[in-house]
Amino acid sequence: MYLDDKIYLGLADQERVNVPLSVMNRHGLIAGATGTGKTITMKVLAESLSDAGVPVFLCDIKGDVSGLCVPGEKNEGMEKRIDRFGIRDSFEYKSYPVCFWDVYGEKGHPVRATVSDIGPTLMSRILGLTEAQEGVLNIVFRVADDMGMELVDFKDLRSMVNYVAEHKSEYTTVYGNIATASIGAVVRSLLPLEDQGAELFFGEPMLDIRDWIRCAPDGRGYINLLDCVKLSQNPVLYSMFLLWMLSELYETLPEVGDVQKPKLVFFFDEAHMLFKDTPKALVSKIEQVIKLIRSKGVGVFFVTQNPSDIPEAVLAQLSNRIQHALRAYTPMEQKAVRAAAQAFRKNPAFNTEEMITQLGVGEALVSVLDEEGVPSIVQYTKIICPQSLMAQADAVSIQRAREADGMERYDNEVDNYTAFERIAQQLEYEAQQAEMARQQAELDKQRQAMEREEARRIAAREREEQRRRERIERELMNAGKKLIKRGIMNTIKKYL
Repeated sequence: MYLDDKIYLGLADQERVNVPLSVMNRHGLIAGATGTGKTITMKVLAESLSDAGVPVFLCDIKGDVSGLCVPGEKNEGMEKRIDRFGIRDSFEYKSYPVCFWDVYGEKGHPVRATVSDIGPTLMSRILGLTEAQEGVLNIVFRVADDMGMELVDFKDLRSMVNYVAEHKSEYTTVYGNIATASIGAVVRSLLPLEDQGAELFFGEPMLDIRDWIRCAPDGRGYINLLDCVKLSQNPVLYSMFLLWMLSELYETLPEVGDVQKPKLVFFFDEAHMLFKDTPKALVSKIEQVIKLIRSKGVGVFFVTQNPSDIPEAVLAQLSNRIQHALRAYTPMEQKAVRAAAQAFRKNPAFNTEEMITQLGVGEALVSVLDEEGVPSIVQYTKIICPQSLMAQADAVSIQRAREADGMERYDNEVDNYTAFERIAQQLEYEAQQAEMARQQAELDKQRQAMEREEARRIAAREREEQRRRERIERELMNAGKKLIKRGIMNTIKKYL
């Protein structure tokens, strides 16, 4: 709850636990076993940031956060909690400005990016390509740039890869060797991405990341809620989207340094899905973005079951920590509890390691930065109640929120004249040229056959004419011989 320019998170020994707005861009961690209250804590922080005029981005993995767009319901339990936290005069059941998004366009406005905007480097890391395969993908993007072909949607990328493969002999001397095996590996790596819905994620209109950094007319920050129920089941596309989003923010936003309140705060629920089986190169990229994006005024909170789900390099960047209960039935779980406890500044009032396993629902161990950037000692805290609905919102409320958020321009996909269409036209032109060449060759073949036939006929006529002349000559010679013989015989008879 946002009170007195601070986030009122809960009570510790009847004293308020407040989080300064100025440290919310120093990133954070919300951890705990299933059913211990992580989602409620995330909602409390999101509501508080919205009331402070800070836009928020939430990944809704389980589909249970949509209640933010509906006022909370009054009941006996809520009324007791309101009195317990001493907020009777300031608490109200209210809805928040929520903008629903969905990569698949089913439960929110579609989120799209262009292939060119993702780029070959990020795509290679997501797909886990080798250095040689990444080099081939770089050539594909370079050829597209040099030919003036825009790579926007997934069919543009597939067409361009196939086009380069078919014309690789023409590009070898200009761009380097294009091995058949490498380009085949690139094509294979695109198959799982296509199966996971890449044709929906890549396209236009591309998301303008600044549309996530806006406030409602009443001054409250918009809560951008991404439906990840389906997306989280497709890890390659999920990782690509999240890393692209953070990179896009870093490239778009100006440097602001330390600010009184962040420009935008992200909450990644079930964060272990983001890092499961993630290539080392990709983890390094995430770590780099997390380190640098703080200076842009952007905060990132990871929500997961166990702190060990987060790679050490990334975990070290998370300064604000809220630890809900962990269960320790096995040696490995006990080790995880011990590691979680060691991450906090000790509180002499209790044993941190023991307390983690004894926390109830809605209770947490909290250590956040103070206004000087110093971590507080860990505090046993009862988390305050949210003001919006704790349950899932109904379809009518979600539709009403979608109609009021002003983001309808993203609803309809635009298929412009890009690489796919240009290559199709080029292939059609080449096919026409090939057909014309084939027809010309056929005509040439027919002409040559006719010329040969004509030559044969001429030769036959000449042979026939020659034979006729020879026959006439023989007949003339025979006739002459007969005349001469007859004349001689007549002369002989005359003198006899």
